[in-house]
Amino acid sequence: MWLGRSTSPINVPVVSTGSFALDMTLETGSFSKGRVVEIFGPQAYGKTTLALHVITEAQNQGDCCAFVDVEHSLDRALARTIGVNTENLLSTLV
Repeated sequence: MWLGRSTSPINVPVVSTGSFALDMTLETGSFSKGRVVEIFGPQAYGKTTLALHVITEAQNQGDCCAFVDVEHSLDRALARTIGVNTENLLSTLV
């Protein structure tokens, strides 16, 4: 299939960001499942918090999630407070 040649929209499963306003600004209405998502920006802008909210939403749908921690910023206590099941979270430091 060629990009732009599809005659009908492709139904892609999604997971919410946990924010209605942010979901509405994204092309698919949320993050597409089964795709790699990179969240980047300046320090202390909420990247980890956003990622943890998305992970919570995905885990609530029964999905498996991975958190690649390139900033060494994952606070497991915060993750649990947000709702992440840290026992079922794949995480790695890079």
